[in-house]
Amino acid sequence: MITLVLGGTRSGKSEVAESLAADAADAAGDSRVTYVATGSPSDADMAARIAAHRARRPAGWATVEAATDLPDVLAAIAGPAIVDSLGAWVAAHPDLRPDAAGLCRAVGGRAADTIVVSEEVGLGVHAPTEAGRRFADALGELNRAVAEIADDVLLVVAGRVLRLARVERHVGPARPV
Repeated sequence: MITLVLGGTRSGKSEVAESLAADAADAAGDSRVTYVATGSPSDADMAARIAAHRARRPAGWATVEAATDLPDVLAAIAGPAIVDSLGAWVAAHPDLRPDAAGLCRAVGGRAADTIVVSEEVGLGVHAPTEAGRRFADALGELNRAVAEIADDVLLVVAGRVLRLARVERHVGPARPV
């Protein structure tokens, strides 16, 4: 089972992902989950955010840090896993061009449940810089690629969860609603 959990900053997306992973581990009869962290402490605020994430995880969970090598790291993990987050993974690439196809192959090739956390872009104002726009474009395209292979896509807004339906693509003239 592949689940993509999208949301904005402080929406509660990581907590939702952690709950899904705990449920998956329980269903498998194994309490171990691997938390694949893509962020690094670039300043005191980010270090505090990372520490808060670590503090709320169960003691039996493993943490693996991944930078630009996320597909390889994820492919080597057995059992339920959380990837948190795709935005930090995109930002880790100087050219903002991660290997989306490689990530999708790694996620799709896993035997265990995989919960992927990502920031939903484009819900606010357009980025005022060219780098910000390139980041939003790259992350938006990556989110779409992962959503395409996901069994379930959730959007978390203010701690509330919305399940997103897959759009059926039709060939031919548009159908009236």
